[in-house]
Amino acid sequence: MPAVAGSLYMASQHKGVPPLPPRPLPVINLGRLTMDSASRALAVRDIVLACRERGCFEVVNHGISRSCMNGALEAASEFFQLSTERKEEFASDDIRQPIRYDTSSRDGISMSRSFLKHYANPLDDWIKFWPTQPPTYREKMGEYAVETQRVSMQLMEAILQGLGLGPSYLQEKLEGGVQFVALNNYPQSSAKKADNIGLAPHSDYGFLTILLQSSPGLEVMHHEDDDWTPVPAIPGALHVHVGDHLEVLSNGRLKSLVHRAVLNPNESRISIASIHGLSMDEEVHCAEELIDEDHPRMYRGSSFQDFLDFLPANMNKYKRFVESLRIDKP
Repeated sequence: MPAVAGSLYMASQHKGVPPLPPRPLPVINLGRLTMDSASRALAVRDIVLACRERGCFEVVNHGISRSCMNGALEAASEFFQLSTERKEEFASDDIRQPIRYDTSSRDGISMSRSFLKHYANPLDDWIKFWPTQPPTYREKMGEYAVETQRVSMQLMEAILQGLGLGPSYLQEKLEGGVQFVALNNYPQSSAKKADNIGLAPHSDYGFLTILLQSSPGLEVMHHEDDDWTPVPAIPGALHVHVGDHLEVLSNGRLKSLVHRAVLNPNESRISIASIHGLSMDEEVHCAEELIDEDHPRMYRGSSFQDFLDFLPANMNKYKRFVESLRIDKP
C-alpha cells in the first residue's frame, strides 16, 4: 500500500471516520480518436494514463450499437437457459477445445458460475464451432465479436502510440490475433450463502479485455489501492482492462488488472468478456524500444499456448500467469 494512501486509511479507521469513497473510473470518449490530431492526442494521453494509473477504464461513443450489445447479452442469456443436455454438448475437460462449456471450478478460479468459452477471430474460422441453439446465437454473437475486435484495434493503436511505439506497431499480428470470448452466467446471490464470490481474483492473459455486463458485479483492484472498487454497469458503455501480455510488451510500464466477480444480490448476471492477443503460437516479448539501462528487460517471452500450458499446473491456486514470466533480478 502506498504510504500516503495507507496513512489516510489508517487514520480514518482509528478516528472513526469512514474510508474515502472509491475514485470514479475514467470514462473515455472513443470518438475523439477519429477527430482532429489534437483531439486524438488528448484521447491517447487519457487512455494511456488510465492504463498506467488505474489499469482499466470505461469507453463510450465506441461505435457499437445498443441493439448489437443487447443482442449479444440476449443470445448469451438464451444459451444458458437451454436444457442441461443441450449445453453439455459443449462440455469438455480439454481447455484447448475451440468451444467449451462448464459449470464450476475446472479452470481454478470459478466459484459460482456457468460459462461458455470460444474463439472468434477470424470469425469465419471459428463460427462453425459455435452453438446453433438458440437460433440467433451465431448471428448476434458474431456481430458483437466483429465489433469488439474493431474496438480492440482502435484501443491498441492508441496505447501503442502512447507508449511511443507507433499506432501501426504489431498491426498485422493484432488483426490476425486471438479473440477469446467468455460468456459468464452468475446466479443471484443467496442470503444463506456467506461467500458471494462468483469468480476469484485473477488477471487476464492477453493485451486487452473488453467486458459487457448486464448488471453490476465486477470489482477491480487498482494498482494504488488495497481494496476492491465496484464497476458500475453503465448503459451503452464497455469496460476495458489491461492484460498480462500488455504488461510484458510495455516492459512493466503498464500493469495487468486484478479483478473478480461478486454475485449480485438483486438478480442473476451475464457478462461477456472479449480477450484480445496475438495468435496462438506468437510470442509476446518486451518491446526493444522500451528497454534501456534504466529499464532492463523484466519479463520472458510467452505465447497463448504457454498460457494454456500454465493453467493445469496452477489449477485451484492463486497465481497469475504474468508472475511466472517475471525475470528474477540479482
